[in-house]
Amino acid sequence: MVSDQRSILVTRREQAFPILTPQEIDRLRHFGETRRYKPGEYLARAGERAPGMLVVQSGEVDASQHDALGHDEHIITHPRGSFSAELSSLSGAPALVNAVAKTEVEALVIPPERLRALMVEEAELGERIMRALILRRMGLLETGHSGPVIVGNREDSNVLRLADFLHRNGHPHQILDPGEEESAKVLLQRFDGPATDLPLVFCPAGQMLRNPSEDELAKCLGLVNPIDPAKLYDVAIVGAGPAGLATAVYAASEGLEVLVLDCRAFGGQAGASARIENYLGFPTGITGMALMGRAYNQAQKFGAHISIPDEAVALREADGHFLLDTSNGDHAQARAVVIATGARYRRLNIPNLDQYEGSHVHYWASALEAKLCTGEEVALVGAGNSAGQGAVFLASRAKKVWLLMRGKDLRKTMSEYLVERISAQENIEVLAETEISALEGHDGKLERVRWRNKSSETETERPIRHVFLFCGADPNTDWLKTSGIGLDEKRFVRTGPDFGTDHPPLQTSMRGVFAIGDVRSGSVKRVAASVGEGAQVVAAIHGYLADIDRAA
Repeated sequence: MVSDQRSILVTRREQAFPILTPQEIDRLRHFGETRRYKPGEYLARAGERAPGMLVVQSGEVDASQHDALGHDEHIITHPRGSFSAELSSLSGAPALVNAVAKTEVEALVIPPERLRALMVEEAELGERIMRALILRRMGLLETGHSGPVIVGNREDSNVLRLADFLHRNGHPHQILDPGEEESAKVLLQRFDGPATDLPLVFCPAGQMLRNPSEDELAKCLGLVNPIDPAKLYDVAIVGAGPAGLATAVYAASEGLEVLVLDCRAFGGQAGASARIENYLGFPTGITGMALMGRAYNQAQKFGAHISIPDEAVALREADGHFLLDTSNGDHAQARAVVIATGARYRRLNIPNLDQYEGSHVHYWASALEAKLCTGEEVALVGAGNSAGQGAVFLASRAKKVWLLMRGKDLRKTMSEYLVERISAQENIEVLAETEISALEGHDGKLERVRWRNKSSETETERPIRHVFLFCGADPNTDWLKTSGIGLDEKRFVRTGPDFGTDHPPLQTSMRGVFAIGDVRSGSVKRVAASVGEGAQVVAAIHGYLADIDRAA
């Protein structure tokens, strides 16, 4: 990996692999304990629970990537003063890298919970260590050699589904296409099975899965830890988008016991944004994945328990607190609950849409989807900021982007800076008052798209294989149908003044249950607004908990 001159581990090597002074190591001693290792002994093994951070006090440690097919690639030899760790060390998730004693080694082992305490108590050192952990994960993501291997056609909907799940969760992975790689053909021959079993997924610990669900893959990779049903959290946050993660950061940093649940990935819709340019403090813009990844790491740093994927399916009151049931069969208890489940993109009313979803019809535009349509024409439906960001991003890869909108004027629904950028792109054409009328193809492969202009009634057909839909959103509130939480006519969660002038802001119809972000009725659908509500609700939670403590 480090032989590639474009690798971030080369360009930012001093930050990725800092050397701690003897004085700095002394400051860390009370966070861990010293252990000794013989030559050839593993300090950490890929696919097994990460022991935390290992600070080399004497000797040398070889770090290498180890993929699910048994291939090893040397990353670095850690000398005295260096440390072996990456982001999985914060949560105790399975390690992505092998760490092996090259010589007799003495190392200070700092377990995950103490590593999180170190980050808070030793601010300057913690900043350097956190930066190194993030850069190391970015280096692993560049190659994907430290995660699972997905074997299947790159354009298969199930391959894309699993790859997108891993990408959205910041987890390294590889895709081996039998049509491109000989090793993939050999694997398919060795593990022969029905076509419905594809793709095959090989996990770092040695397991093989046949076309798994996201939950099955997450369990195989050790991404989800069981929730202790006896533990009473101060607050459970349902949804890990901007609003939910902001709540987790502020609540955990203020000493509250925090649980975060999300059904698929951190970041929500914001995490899929190609570039956010109107968020305060980022004048050159930032990708949604980068912004949300930082928030996710920040929440972990302060000790929030994050369980992804783990979908909340029911909420109820019992014995003076709240119970959350999850799709994984877990049961979580909390004194307060924050609903931050956001919204999901609407589907077009086209009869055969489901035949192409996941492989040719997409609801976000990430690097994964952009790679599929490089040099091709694409159609994008929508007129909001998400559609504008997606169109600009895809224009850098696609031959032509047809932006279809039902309205007449893009400026009525999209920020001016995006309208200007779209106007400046020669390969983006905006078609007003236009809707897709048909998708045509064979065997689940999209070949042509037809659209109709509502004013002229003229139809156009183009050889398009990929369609992107940003058609507005509906609230993710189906899971609340038995909870008694008050919803508006569009099924967004009602809060605050909706129940009277004296009703606490952001609190729902149920005392102790709050709603923030896009799922809340009347909310401003912007990342900054969601983050602001995430911070604001923590003050409301403190007030509520103080009230019930006084009444106890």
